[in-house]
Amino acid sequence: MPSYTPMIEQYLKIKARYQDCFLFFRLGDFYEMFFTDATKAAQELEITLTSRDGGSDERIPMCGIPYHAATNYIKTLVERGYKVAICEQVEDPKTAKGVVKRDVVQVITPGTVMEGAMLLEHENNYLASVETAGDGFALSFVDLSTGELFAVLVEHIDRLKSEIYNRPIKEIVVPPTLSAADYKILRDELQLTVSSQDLENITIDQTFIDPLTLSLTSKHLKQAITRLIHYVQATQQRALEHVQVAKEIVLSGYLGLDMHSKRNLELTETMMKKGKQGSLLWVLDQTVTAMGTRRLKKWLERPLLDHQTLLDRFDIVEGFLNQFIEREALREDLKAIYDLERLSGRVAFGNVSPRDLLQLRLSLERVPSLKTTLKDFDASSINAFGDVLDTMEELQTLLLTSLAEEPPLTLKEGGIIRDGFNEQLDDYRYASRNGKQWISDLEQKERAETKIKSLKIGYNRVFGYYIEVTKANLHLLPEGKYERKQTLTNAERYITPELKEKENLILQAEEKSLQLEHDLFVALREQVKVFIPRLQKLAEQVSAIDVLQSFAVVSESEGYVRPKLTTDETVSIINGRHPVVEKVMTDGMYVPNNITLDKKTKMLLITGPNMSGKSTYMRQVALTVIMAQIGCFVPADSATLPVFDQIFTRIGAADDLVSGQSTFMVEMLESKHAITHATKNSLILLDEIGRGTSTYDGMALAQAIIEYVHDYIGAKTLFSTHYHELTSLSDTLKNLENVHVSAEEHDGEVVFLHKIKPGPADESYGIHVAKLAGMPDTLIARANVILHLLEGNNHDEKASHCDKTGKGKLTPSTNKDVLTENETSVNSLPAQGEMDQLSFFETEKPIAKAKPSQLEKKLKQMDILSMTPIDAMNALYELKQDVQGE
Repeated sequence: MPSYTPMIEQYLKIKARYQDCFLFFRLGDFYEMFFTDATKAAQELEITLTSRDGGSDERIPMCGIPYHAATNYIKTLVERGYKVAICEQVEDPKTAKGVVKRDVVQVITPGTVMEGAMLLEHENNYLASVETAGDGFALSFVDLSTGELFAVLVEHIDRLKSEIYNRPIKEIVVPPTLSAADYKILRDELQLTVSSQDLENITIDQTFIDPLTLSLTSKHLKQAITRLIHYVQATQQRALEHVQVAKEIVLSGYLGLDMHSKRNLELTETMMKKGKQGSLLWVLDQTVTAMGTRRLKKWLERPLLDHQTLLDRFDIVEGFLNQFIEREALREDLKAIYDLERLSGRVAFGNVSPRDLLQLRLSLERVPSLKTTLKDFDASSINAFGDVLDTMEELQTLLLTSLAEEPPLTLKEGGIIRDGFNEQLDDYRYASRNGKQWISDLEQKERAETKIKSLKIGYNRVFGYYIEVTKANLHLLPEGKYERKQTLTNAERYITPELKEKENLILQAEEKSLQLEHDLFVALREQVKVFIPRLQKLAEQVSAIDVLQSFAVVSESEGYVRPKLTTDETVSIINGRHPVVEKVMTDGMYVPNNITLDKKTKMLLITGPNMSGKSTYMRQVALTVIMAQIGCFVPADSATLPVFDQIFTRIGAADDLVSGQSTFMVEMLESKHAITHATKNSLILLDEIGRGTSTYDGMALAQAIIEYVHDYIGAKTLFSTHYHELTSLSDTLKNLENVHVSAEEHDGEVVFLHKIKPGPADESYGIHVAKLAGMPDTLIARANVILHLLEGNNHDEKASHCDKTGKGKLTPSTNKDVLTENETSVNSLPAQGEMDQLSFFETEKPIAKAKPSQLEKKLKQMDILSMTPIDAMNALYELKQDVQGE
């Protein structure tokens, strides 16, 4: 082993205990890093990498950051998923023998961030823990900045992924025994910082953990919380009084939204930019407090199933909506209230600043006005909010009498405590203030006696107070009165016995004043801790008020209406709109649409051109349901809705690069998830199922899925498709109805009307969409030629395959027995020769057809699917030459 200096040896011993962290090693006014930490930190933080002599033959890599600027550097590392161990001096250097003792005082990780500068104001920051529970999992998560603690049991890994995805979880603590496959999902697929915590051979503080888990019956949930809390205590090494009693989330009480549905519907962030703007949260967020924004996001992530709670929320929103003036007064009250949740967290954590306590005082002073404003509303449900708000007058009085009117940002500056709060502090301040006045008077006196106008009395930490005289005026100083202290280039500095005596009094008073203020502030913080549970309760009430008034504001500005909840399975939305699309359309030309589903019609098969609005129509139905089930009014002229238990979506196409799955595999997995877990009370949205594979396979799968949902599940379903042949399923599936998005063609130009009408669509207008996309005119013209050729061939073949009515026919499956691997239900697929768009692929001879010409023979021999564009053009040219030769 190399021989290192004692300081480097100390570093290595501490680093050995924190191998997965960057070790910020305090040396004076800098945090230093050495060895591989230095090399990696220099790259990540873009700081200079240097080296130093550490006692061995080779120089040691080193980099450092200023102590006072550490927050931003730590934030950068934590945002990238790293952990930072803060190593401080834990011994007074004046009394140290040898190397000053140092140790890690805190480990900052993505899930344990507490500094305000590192947190997003409107986002929670969760640290989670997971345990296996039979075939399922126990998940717990805590936001240390607010103290909220939750626990939930999930049945399978997919539901675990959805729960984690639905929450802003940044880090997860796992047992060392977690399977490698599950570990990989957490780290790679969900992109979490994964930390391992072993509970073997350690002392667990059950006196703290037991009260937190008192309401839980599952031993697995208790174990998850135990692991979570122990990890927090081990990394933070400070009190956690603000952590609240665990709230168990019973999933059966909330609308089920898996991670695919949340992503596809863009509830809280957009799929493309991963930002808030363009999401449903962006439209609905008219909150005025940070607490309110976070609560709105929680409600969106977990809509309700309880009928009565939703009605209560509608009543409150309606009450706010009906009284504009009072609502505006309410918003002004709310704007004056700071983030009580995070203020409480900082008080408990011990990193609350004097300014934080001032914000707390100002917030509490506004609560009485808030109560009065709530009483001004006519709705009794709103008045009830005012009845329960806690003004905490004792805490108001304590902060008002103890805290200065304009306290500093840090504890080092002084001026924290109000004059008159502590007699001893007042004496120190009197001595300090009078002493400084004495210094000022002495300066004037010395100028008068010496006739030196430039004479001044200054102060620095090294020499204390001094009298400075320029060298040009030294001859004016009287003999024997001044004692030389320091020589400068152009001046001399002196002291007098009188000045030295006064200096001791002033500095002692200032030093004692600062220390006493610090002690008084720490005592004040401990007194405020007692009020944390009441502050958290008040924060919960204020944030709920903020969200509900936000619903009223957006409902008024966007013309939303109160939905009617029904128990008879009826879905009736008149002139419904997509809230986000309508918001971004500045021309006011959004086309509203109706939807009606009931016991008779449970499934809509939607056809129509690309870009015509099929996906928008499907999404707006789901978003309307979600808005209703969080208690908000909805974008429609009227809406009657049941309470859905789950929403499943398969909208859009994208490869899952992390899992190595193709678009089609993702499509099948999401569809399988829907048909596996949906009930008759669910809402299913399936968009263009089957487009990721060959046409025959895709059509067969699409029809089979439609039949399965229709026959076995009975859920309300919107199914969009370009397989127009599927529209004949309405003849045999009694609960399916065809609708289409209309379009009109004028002089070769297509106009999309975006209006949903009964019946199937006539055509897809794919070439017209390509034209709208800006494809070259030559290409468009060529596509039209090929389309006419294919349609002509298709028409000839089709004529011989129609039934006596002259129409092609699809025969859906009526056999509900499960087929074996080697069996195929002929009736479950469209009959060959009866697929309008695809019949030109057939090779069987038509019945009673005339002898084919040479041109027809050549066409039938062509393998169009395997042709390149050049091959196709050459083949077409040869056919043209043959026709001209004839």
